[in-house]
Amino acid sequence: MTDVVQLWTYLASSPLFGLTATVTTYVLAHALHERLGRAPWSNPVMLSVIVLGTLLLATGTPYPVYFAGAQFVHVLLGPAVVALGWPLWQRRAELRRRALPLAAGALVGGGVASGVAVGAGWALGLPTPILLSLAPKSVTAPVAVGIAERLSGVPALAAAFTLLTGIVGASSAKYLLDGMGVRDWAVRGFALGTASHGIGAARALSVHPDAGAYAAVGLGLQVLFASFLIPMVAALFR
Repeated sequence: MTDVVQLWTYLASSPLFGLTATVTTYVLAHALHERLGRAPWSNPVMLSVIVLGTLLLATGTPYPVYFAGAQFVHVLLGPAVVALGWPLWQRRAELRRRALPLAAGALVGGGVASGVAVGAGWALGLPTPILLSLAPKSVTAPVAVGIAERLSGVPALAAAFTLLTGIVGASSAKYLLDGMGVRDWAVRGFALGTASHGIGAARALSVHPDAGAYAAVGLGLQVLFASFLIPMVAALFR
């Protein structure tokens, strides 16, 4: 028993712990997701977060120790987002024709997502730093953290709100869109990318190529608009 404890102490203090735990958990979660017919409620990101969070709590492993290894996966987020540009390039003529409606839809969708979150938080009496951290919740995590820092919000909370938004959107969008009778893959994907950033885009891409392409458009436009508009709107209320 002593040897097991010593082995765990060594592994938990090593950067390999975070990397190995993250990759292993996600591979198993993805396999389960495929086994369940890619059901939205079995989103592998959501399952991985639950398992890893439980593991860290159960073992008393500090998050910085875990992230020392997990950061090697984290750095791949940037290239993964850039890779979404390929399906856009394949549909560039179609996207040019729809440029104005897409921009208008992204502006309204992002404004509603941010406004509803901040308005609900204000109605509940949440302090200003938390409200400022809620504002960029529908933008991909690295950008949301940057916006929160610029607004004097709490970057860690902004990252958490962003992750939660993506997971909820990716898990529930199918049922919501089916219920509203939305069948067009482009519309479904654009809605996912607009409301649920990278996690939603990954879900859309796994379902249909057109949905994935338009989700990438929604994600990109949210990053562009939010980076400029959220700080400008926040400044008006100060």
